[in-house]
Amino acid sequence: MTNRRSFIKKIAGISAASLINPVELLASNDTEHLCIMHTNDVHSHIEPFPNNHKRYPGMGGVAKRAKLINKIRTEVSQTLLLDAGDMFQGTPYFNYFGGEIEFKLMNAMKYDAATIGNHDFDNGVDGLARQAKNAEFKLLSANYNFEHTPMKGLTQPYHIFTKGKFTVGVFGLGVELKGLVDPKMYGNTAYEPAVKTAKKVSNYLRHEKECNLIICLSHLGLKYETNQVSDMVLAEHCSEIDIILGGHTHDFIESPIEIESKNGQNTYISQVGWAGIKLGRIDVYLNSVTNKPLIKTEIQDI
Repeated sequence: MTNRRSFIKKIAGISAASLINPVELLASNDTEHLCIMHTNDVHSHIEPFPNNHKRYPGMGGVAKRAKLINKIRTEVSQTLLLDAGDMFQGTPYFNYFGGEIEFKLMNAMKYDAATIGNHDFDNGVDGLARQAKNAEFKLLSANYNFEHTPMKGLTQPYHIFTKGKFTVGVFGLGVELKGLVDPKMYGNTAYEPAVKTAKKVSNYLRHEKECNLIICLSHLGLKYETNQVSDMVLAEHCSEIDIILGGHTHDFIESPIEIESKNGQNTYISQVGWAGIKLGRIDVYLNSVTNKPLIKTEIQDI
């Protein structure tokens, strides 16, 4: 029986163009395909970098991202488009429009969900709330308690997407704000421990809601030298999470990081740097016999 580990090793490095027939690879006539596209830390980069930029000449930009997203949607019937936070702050677009442009462009690209990063508080929790009302996608945050802020009612801890035979539970986690963000900016936002929250939500999604794929949109950061909670720590302690789509530390992960949790299950971590210069792509195949997702990841330049 093919499992996720052997599958990822078998097809690691195979491009989307050369993956001719995933059904044959999985030796099944009823395998379903879901393509998950993801971004993080776009930081208000609406336009591409200048052509003379030393590191990212001509890369990025919403127009090229939208074109790539639309191309993938014509190729794959079942898709999700997700963001792992820090949509705001970084260019004059945010300084002038306060996040309105970012959210409205995400609406136009038909994002399905996003979580909230620390820089999304840069106009204060009031400013975030003003823009959150423009979002036509789900704002997911399981460990920021907004009960006593203007953000009350504008987020939800998780959302379940039904895509064919996929029941996908997606939830969001944010980084600890104390010591990172001016308290005046996040106001009465209460922080709840990330690992404890993730265990509770992922167990609920798996066992109560019977999700066969669980995704965490994490703005915790990939890893740290200190004992600060990170995606690596999260993967080791939360065995019900299949995929962590990360942000905050601006890591370019060219191939997935596979973590085996304490009970032997595998979690895959992906992150696509910053500024919207790359689009993450995760193709998941579900075999109805095993009912377990088989995962292939890829990162594409924009």
